[in-house]
Amino acid sequence: MPPPVVSIALSMRNAAASIALTLQSLIDQSFTDWELLLIDDGSSDDSLAVAKRFHDNRIKLLCDGRHLGLATRMNEAVAASRGRYIARMDADDIAYPERIARQVAYLEEHPEIDLLGTRAIIFDNAGQVVGQLPSETSHQEIAARPWRGFYLAHPTWMGHSAWFRKHPYDARLPKAQDYDLLLRSHATSRFACLPEILLGYRQEHLSLAKTLTTRMQVAQAAMNFGKAHGEYIRPLFTMVQQLAKSGVDALAILTGLHYRMLQHRALPVALEEREQWRQLWQRLNSANNARCVE
Repeated sequence: MPPPVVSIALSMRNAAASIALTLQSLIDQSFTDWELLLIDDGSSDDSLAVAKRFHDNRIKLLCDGRHLGLATRMNEAVAASRGRYIARMDADDIAYPERIARQVAYLEEHPEIDLLGTRAIIFDNAGQVVGQLPSETSHQEIAARPWRGFYLAHPTWMGHSAWFRKHPYDARLPKAQDYDLLLRSHATSRFACLPEILLGYRQEHLSLAKTLTTRMQVAQAAMNFGKAHGEYIRPLFTMVQQLAKSGVDALAILTGLHYRMLQHRALPVALEEREQWRQLWQRLNSANNARCVE
């Protein structure tokens, strides 16, 4: 078979409740020349059984029964990919029908861009809109304050396969692998983000344990990068900043305020974009319900 234009890298672990809608959203893409490298990371639920209901020869299901973590699985997907571009996807998120087409078109027109994201809406398990992830458009804006972070949502990434091979994920980090990768590569790469919402990011609630772990891993990634480059002041600033943000996160989560307090994590969504999401959610659920009846 000739290689596809896009290889989609997706690692799932215990995603039986969400993977059907995720896969349906990919099958419904207007751009059809893709392969999906669906790697099961040691699931103990019915994730594999749900995934096997989708009979599409573009889906490559890989399973070895082990739990190795997201970074390792992403590196495996990159190594196995055949596409000119590699796209990221998470097992509980939803791609808008034009996502792959829009990103491929942009990368074809702007070959100098290594990595491209999109805006993303945040939704809960009932499909209700919570807000949208903050984002920036140009490389200058995205990488303006690298020690503070990058507004380029990981599940929305699509980039040149050569770039992903040149910049592998650090499997030593259980969290914040995306921040670490962007921090290591931003000085010699070009990033961009499309100004339209093309992904639904599922977030039922904020987890204190996961949030604090991510904060610590961001600080660790900054310290590792700083040490490797003889830079210590700015990584120290990142560590202090992450500690301060951890306190705010803990207060918001423990008081039950969540996104109402952490408004920088969930920006407002326009009525037109809310309606677009509602229609997409209904279509995907209808298609999935019909599949389950077959």
